[in-house]
Amino acid sequence: MSLIITPIPAFTDNYIWALVNDTNKQAIVIDPGQAQPVADYLEQYGLELTAIWITHHHHDHVGGVAELRELYPMTHVVASAEHGVKPDQVVKEGSSVSAWGYTAQVWAVPGHTESHLAYVLDKEGHKQVFCGDTLFSAGCGRVFTGTIEQLHDSFKRFNKLPDNTLFYPAHEYTAANLKFGLSIEPDNAAMQQCLTEVESMTALGQSSLPVTLAHEKQVNVFLRTQELSVIDGVQNQVTLADTKPLTVFAALRALKDEF
Repeated sequence: MSLIITPIPAFTDNYIWALVNDTNKQAIVIDPGQAQPVADYLEQYGLELTAIWITHHHHDHVGGVAELRELYPMTHVVASAEHGVKPDQVVKEGSSVSAWGYTAQVWAVPGHTESHLAYVLDKEGHKQVFCGDTLFSAGCGRVFTGTIEQLHDSFKRFNKLPDNTLFYPAHEYTAANLKFGLSIEPDNAAMQQCLTEVESMTALGQSSLPVTLAHEKQVNVFLRTQELSVIDGVQNQVTLADTKPLTVFAALRALKDEF
């Protein structure tokens, strides 16, 4: 069997990630904020929707669930009890979900929201992380109903995964995040090169995602809080009480909020 992972664009910058079993023509979608792009994709490729996985409750991630349930009544919805979608399978930290013989572990990764989840799928020995709005390429989610301490802890947890782990964020924010990163680390050559590449890709309508953890360690300032270049870059803009990773992380998020 061939498991294909592909983004379905939605709204202006969302990605609804689709897991497609190319053998039996079944599909799982993650965070369908809109139903129509999913329905169009399924029709185009002759696919049957079998499951929906949800990372958090924001409308641009769950807004299409009800309509997709009407269109595909056998769809199995996987979510937290706090995600507002009446899940068929309630999941939380430590749960697992299955996809045609593959298993995804459910992680609680709060911060952006209190009940945010990630799905960590093991595929041929490589981890694939559907991280919603917790981690973006070169960035992180804004803190809404969670806390900055939770978000920092979620990042520390992600940072312990193998370097070849692939992350599948739910938004095309990469170029904007890199521009912020360069305001902190203007001499970061990896960021400079990545921004050029990403702007070329997005101009052609191509996705900048997924990204490896190894890549993010080079270009994501929120994973680089112990680097002197990041600490100096933050201190050039704000006064820090200390240079502990959480302090730097919180200052970066506050600066990004105003960027």
